Amino acid sequence: MRIFGTDGVRGKAGSDITPFLVLKLGISAGLYFRKQGVTNRILVGKDTRRSGYMIENALVSGLTSVGYDVIQVGPMPTPAVAFLTEDMRCDGGIMISASHNPYEDNGIKFFDRLGFKLDEKAEREIEEIFNHEEFLLNNFKTHTGIGSSKRIDDVIGRYIVQIKNSFPKNYTMQGIRVVLDTANGAAYKVAPTIFSELGADVVVINNQPNGYNINEQCGAISPHALSEAVKKYRADVGFGFDGDADRLVVVDDEGNIVHGDKLIGALAHYQHQNSTLKNQKIVATVMSNFALEEFLQTFGVKLLRCDVGDKYVSDLMKKEDLNFGGEQSGHIIFSDYAKTGDGLVSALQVIALLKQSKEKSSKALNIFELYPQKLINLNITQKKPLEEIAGYQEWLKKIESKKMRHLVRYSGTENKLRILLEGKDKNILESTMEEFSQFLAKALQ
Repeated sequence: MRIFGTDGVRGKAGSDITPFLVLKLGISAGLYFRKQGVTNRILVGKDTRRSGYMIENALVSGLTSVGYDVIQVGPMPTPAVAFLTEDMRCDGGIMISASHNPYEDNGIKFFDRLGFKLDEKAEREIEEIFNHEEFLLNNFKTHTGIGSSKRIDDVIGRYIVQIKNSFPKNYTMQGIRVVLDTANGAAYKVAPTIFSELGADVVVINNQPNGYNINEQCGAISPHALSEAVKKYRADVGFGFDGDADRLVVVDDEGNIVHGDKLIGALAHYQHQNSTLKNQKIVATVMSNFALEEFLQTFGVKLLRCDVGDKYVSDLMKKEDLNFGGEQSGHIIFSDYAKTGDGLVSALQVIALLKQSKEKSSKALNIFELYPQKLINLNITQKKPLEEIAGYQEWLKKIESKKMRHLVRYSGTENKLRILLEGKDKNILESTMEEFSQFLAKALQ
């Protein structure tokens, strides 16, 4: 049975993600971490979804049954769990979150003892254990071997100190007004605290989680409320986070949403100017606009591409010994400060960029133009192999003959087909997308 997708385990809470599955997964993960473990501790965090209570309890039960002591830190951003796992010398870390998905979904992400997301090889090992029923039943602990659990509520301070240290010591946020949209998610406490302590004039919206309103018409997934708030409060910049705060969307002082590739380009340029960009290369995914690649070339920086998913960005960064990369969706990794995408670290780097440039965000974050690009998410009922669709290859050749770039892939977490087209002629792009998406929608009915 395959249980891992592109970003951990994810699905509808109560139907796909059941207490039985989570209990078994907790046992399997515990047995996996046991093989290279040294401290006998696992750290568990979660976002603000109501189903987190159900999943957390089942997970803790599974881990303690194979002898692990569990540290529960409650609602916490995903990058905080990654940081705390290493900082508190745990054998592994687990985050309960479905990130940007609606509240009815939930998921589980795993980190190794250094705070990195588990790679596919490790996920397959956990799956092998998960599917070996006899092995699971023969590895329960008894008597004094059974683990314990403890909830710690004050570790948020460690993460706040870590994040603040990523902001240049010679800068202050005095005189800067920011709007923070915490998406009723895991950053609802930590984000306002960090920006306030650094001296910013902070306006916070969507920071009243009730278990059901996470990502609901707010945050990085729906930044229109953030845009309106920036204009209303005449803010210098706005930051929208997703449910677990590993993603960032930026709104400039005019209320415009900054495209993710422009954000990556501006931050890469900022680091290049300060000689902090390692090996003059950055990592982005196959989704990124070709104009980003061309812009980076103008100051001698090379763009390396990987598959979609921040763990693939991180893997390529480690392989090439790089310290910056990201996805246009807002997962941005500054590996000097965080092991995974961290919306708060990224937001602080944007403020540092603005302080250095002494320009308004509408200018400082808009330093090159993108080629027209269109992305459509088709709701589908089946994930039929694309190469088996009659006429599909002919369509790709037709698109290429019009000098357009294409990327078609199934979502790893939802029943959707993502179609991306990019070209220099907007009219041709839109008409081609309309015909191509209709063709695929009909083929996948």
